[in-house]
Amino acid sequence: MGDDPTQQVANGRTTLGIELGSTRIKACLVDEDLVPIAAGSHEWENEFVDGRWTYSLDAVETGLRAAYAALVADVEAQFGVRPTTFRAVGVSAMMHGYLAFDAAGDLLVPFRTWRNTSTGPAAEQLSEALAFNVPLRWSIAHLYQAVLDEEPHVAEVAGITTLAGYVHRRLTGRNVLGVGDASGVFPIEGGPVDSGPGDPGAKDFDQAMLATAQDLIGVRDLRSLLPEVLVAGAEAGELTPEGAAWLDPTGTLEPGAPLCPPEGDAGTGMVATNAVAPRTGNVSVGTSIFAMVVLEHPLSTPHEELDVVTTPAGDAVAMVHCNNGASEIASWAKVFGRFAEAAGQPLDVDTVYATLLTESIADSTDPDAGGLLSFNYLAGEPVTHVEDGRPLLLRTPDARFTLGNLVRSEVHGAFATLAIGMDVLHGERVQVDRMTAHGGLFRTPGAPQRLLAAALRVPIALEETAGEGGAWGIAVLAAYLEHTDQQLADFLSDTVFGGDAVHVAEPEPADVDGFQTYLGRYRAALPVQDVAAAATRPSATTRPTEQTDGADPRLPAEQEATR
Repeated sequence: MGDDPTQQVANGRTTLGIELGSTRIKACLVDEDLVPIAAGSHEWENEFVDGRWTYSLDAVETGLRAAYAALVADVEAQFGVRPTTFRAVGVSAMMHGYLAFDAAGDLLVPFRTWRNTSTGPAAEQLSEALAFNVPLRWSIAHLYQAVLDEEPHVAEVAGITTLAGYVHRRLTGRNVLGVGDASGVFPIEGGPVDSGPGDPGAKDFDQAMLATAQDLIGVRDLRSLLPEVLVAGAEAGELTPEGAAWLDPTGTLEPGAPLCPPEGDAGTGMVATNAVAPRTGNVSVGTSIFAMVVLEHPLSTPHEELDVVTTPAGDAVAMVHCNNGASEIASWAKVFGRFAEAAGQPLDVDTVYATLLTESIADSTDPDAGGLLSFNYLAGEPVTHVEDGRPLLLRTPDARFTLGNLVRSEVHGAFATLAIGMDVLHGERVQVDRMTAHGGLFRTPGAPQRLLAAALRVPIALEETAGEGGAWGIAVLAAYLEHTDQQLADFLSDTVFGGDAVHVAEPEPADVDGFQTYLGRYRAALPVQDVAAAATRPSATTRPTEQTDGADPRLPAEQEATR
């Protein structure tokens, strides 16, 4: 056990984690026992500029500074001292996308985030050439699409990186990526990591695929455009004087703290749920929803529904990523919350969620949602080949339109696309002992966990610490810099999660059958999406509805796994 938190802060023995999520930037400070003791956050929104989703680098700087300042204020309020340095620091962010810089380090085009799905031709050609599924949102797809579109900036590209990589470079001067984040830029070489006590080992981009992609794209040295790849526990630089001043303009923060490799939100989600060992997996439910299963063996063939990425330690992971998550549930919760307020009975957001979700598993609610059907498609959905999505609620005249069935349909709808992708894993005979869920939806006990278990047909666990989210996960990875005598999986199981309570929900047969009936209707109705989009498509200059839709900003799991 560590000593008094005040002394730990004063003596620089706390660890800082920062994660830039889709709607929130969060900073988390943990003590020597890796228990969160302070936090700060900043709300932000992506912008729709010239037909693309983006965040400005000015917004990145402003948001990081605001989140860090809020954390410092929290520390000072609790302990009466301001931190001047840290034992270690880690940065993570939403994965993928496209940040392209010239030789002077200037941004060539606005940041293109993971939400942009305009890279279809590039992703298709790369996937065919590499015999490896390259999703639309991967950085290499964005680069090649810019080449195909003959964008003028391509001739000046000296390097590309991710959002986490950019922030890490500003803090340390090092152009590196953690292997998990790097695996959403370009495919990583296969095989086990050659590591030992005190030596975390090494991984890099697949050399044969680099050569093939280089010829296809027509660049002279593709590898030189990509950051250095590091596995968890590797030395990734230290906070420079310029980096300290960039994060903390007050001048209080001193340089010198070591940083771990920057990671993506998927990797920090795996850490936060203790799911980095083979046969383990996790599900993250937020603005998007994704499931990750650590593989024992390579997949037999590429599947467009599955991304093959890695854990922060470099082990292969099959990932089902769905662009649309629980935002539509949040929108309905907002509607019912306003109804309660208008009726003179205002309810806090947790009570609204608890009331609605409990009704979804009431005895009067049908396991198949009574003939109702919900699409949560606020954006396009590659898994189901929907290019331009629309949120929809459908029902037949004889459907049982009750509150419980409405909520159950919305929850089923949030999990349906994920279940379609997971069916591919079942076909590959991938074994998973259990999956751990995290995200604000699971703050309401019972219903979401039970219904997810039915949708995926696997036991679903909730760890007590999973709710701390990605900022805590990257803080744990930063702390791992001092524990490389252990494998990352052992460090998590023995040191980090050893005493945590685990709550497991087994799939219930009636729920499984009900969801499969619902999923059959869902698959059959997918063509409705194209019709709805064609009838309601805005002009290119019209800003689409925000995916967060004004709903509870604490919902997305990628940036904070607490509602």
